[in-house]
Formats: sequence, C-alpha cells, structure tokens
Amino acid sequence: MTWASIDLNADLGEGFGRWRLTDDEQLLSVVTSANVACGFHAGDAATMRRVCDLAAERGVRIGAQVSYRDLAGFGRRSMDVPPDELTAEITYQIGALEVFARAAGAAVSYVKPHGALYNRVVHDEEQATAVVDGVLLAGGSLPVLGLPGSRLLDIADKAGLPVVPEAFADRAYTAEGTLVPRGQDGAVVTDPVAVVERSVSVARFGVVTSHCGQPVGVRARSLCLHGDTPGAVGLARRVRSRLEDAGVRVEAFA
Repeated sequence: MTWASIDLNADLGEGFGRWRLTDDEQLLSVVTSANVACGFHAGDAATMRRVCDLAAERGVRIGAQVSYRDLAGFGRRSMDVPPDELTAEITYQIGALEVFARAAGAAVSYVKPHGALYNRVVHDEEQATAVVDGVLLAGGSLPVLGLPGSRLLDIADKAGLPVVPEAFADRAYTAEGTLVPRGQDGAVVTDPVAVVERSVSVARFGVVTSHCGQPVGVRARSLCLHGDTPGAVGLARRVRSRLEDAGVRVEAFA
C-alpha cells in the first residue's frame, strides 16, 4: 500500500550546550515533522525550546524522539532498562518536550524512539510494551512512529494509539525489511542520487532495494531524512523536490 502523500521527518535538536550537530533552522524549511531530542541521547532544555519555537513558526509538527538514557553513546547502545523504569523515562521525555511545545503555541504531535531503542522495539515485546505504556502514561493518544511490522507498532495499535509506519531514505535494509546495523559496512546510504531515487520508490511504490539487491516491500507513511549526515540540508531539499516532481504531496501525517 502506498499513499498519494508522504511526511518527511528528520532528527533535530541533537546538540548539547554549545555543541550542535544538526542544522535545525535550515532543515525545518524542508521537513514536515521534527523528531526533537528530549535530553536523553542529545538535546538540552535550551535546545528543545529553540527547536520548538522554530518548528511552530514554520508549521512543522513536533515529535518527541525518546531514547535510552545514553548521552555518551548518543542513544546507540542497547540497554537492559527495567520496563517500569523505561516507561517512566518515556513519559518524562514526552512531558519535558510538551512544556516547550506548548510555550511555542504548538503541542507534541507524535512519539518516535531513537537509535538503539528504535531497533530494540522492532522485536523486543517487553521493551516495546514499556514504550507504549510510557506514551499512554503521558496522556492523550499520540501517534507512534516505527518500522513497519515491528512489535512496537503492533502493540501501540492494540493499545488504541495511531501508528505511523516509517521508511528511511538513507539507511540500508535487510531482505527481511529491518535496518542493517550501523556497525556493518554500507549501513548508511551515502550516494545522493541513490537516496533521492529510493525516496521516490518508497513513496510511489512502497518498495526499496535491500543491501543484497532484493526488492523489499516498505509500507511507509513517513520518510526519515537523517540530519546528521554531511550535506543533509541540500540532500533533504533534493528529496522533497524530486518527490513533488513525481506527483507525491509532501505533508505532515499529524
């Protein structure tokens, strides 16, 4: 299944103190949804406030990018966090971002796990349940972004939360439709032409080519563009332009 429109999301606010990783202001002129780091893998109070203000000004939806508590490892180290503790930490991160979103005249519109947590909840039912419980504890019925076919989306759907299947334009896929681990060669697609064409293929046909050359079905309502790759802003603009040229509407899902 494909859609006549697709959302473009990017990980933003991934700085800390004086250090900045992503060009938040420029990316917010391209994407329709902003996954804002909530202080556990990156981000701090001032950064969260600044990104929420910019996103609200541009009409970009604000999403809570929740993570394991892992600033040193940028949230990319898998951790065996007890379910009750993980649930509380998910709620904590959403709540912190909600304060800044509301101060900017907006609100948190969805939740997306980051890094190791994102990959863990594809298969780990206990951790996926803890994330969903954290979203529920935060109140409301926030949509959850995740990998198609993941335990996270299945559990969120059963809990009555809207689910948003997501694809990655610049990440390699296995033949099973999961992401190739970042530690492996070729896990990140760096060829701009390939990234652009993969984006159109996902949006129009729901298909991406795996790292071993096989076509893989990817039913995605949102497409992630990583903001921490070299030339991210220019690449994001090329992707959006090519999608629109191909007749795909680029608009937020929330």
